[in-house]
Amino acid sequence: MSKEPHPPGTFCWAELATSDAAGAKEFYTGLLDWQAHDDALPSGGTYTMFTHQDGFVAATYELTAEMKEMGVPTHWLLYVSVDDARAAAARAAELGGTIVKDAFDVHEIGSMAVLQDPTGAIFAVWQPKASRGTDHLDGRPHTVCWNELATRDAEAAGAFYSELFGWRRESLQTGGGPYTMFLSGDRRAAGMMQMTDDWGEAPPHWMLYFSVVDCDASAARAAELGGEVCVPPTEIPPGGRFSVLSDPQGAYFSIIRLSADEAGETKQ
Repeated sequence: MSKEPHPPGTFCWAELATSDAAGAKEFYTGLLDWQAHDDALPSGGTYTMFTHQDGFVAATYELTAEMKEMGVPTHWLLYVSVDDARAAAARAAELGGTIVKDAFDVHEIGSMAVLQDPTGAIFAVWQPKASRGTDHLDGRPHTVCWNELATRDAEAAGAFYSELFGWRRESLQTGGGPYTMFLSGDRRAAGMMQMTDDWGEAPPHWMLYFSVVDCDASAARAAELGGEVCVPPTEIPPGGRFSVLSDPQGAYFSIIRLSADEAGETKQ
């Protein structure tokens, strides 16, 4: 398969920071048919790369003792490909975002920065060098097929990401209500939902979706493996059938059985 860098503005990687790396590996390999490959970090600890069908999908590492003491929760961090991580971080700050962790080199594989948009959602940018990130962007089962922002100020968030990544916004009406599609050129980059009072105290966040063959069976399997079904399998026309889950350590994610039309769109 091609190893060319993903186009700028593309979600290119998903990384799980967890309180229990061994438990996380058992859960995700059991749920998504992944293989886990451990690599020792020069600074200590282990970085685990998940693969599926001979391609990289995602990764995990265990939160350090200091991070646990600070109360950092188990969470997924989503990365967007950029040409220049330092420039992207500086631009995010100019647009009203916050630099959580300024750009730094990750050995010889790339450079990254962790950022927060003006509405509070955290994400990362990735400047590829030896590693472009995921090898699968075609929506095949057991890989990340969608990334979606839930925010309490869709207008402010939409303006921020449009300026930062050059995304265009398209307003849609779906079975779940108003929805914003972010477009990068002629391809879908991500989605956005306006949070309402029904969301309670949930903070703005980026949610990743894993494609599955059978949403109901995968949700039941997640529960068997010690996870929690937060939103039971539900139809969301025209996208497909989805469920929101949390792993045994508390990280939230979604699964979706894409409709035939959406699966075809993802592969374009």
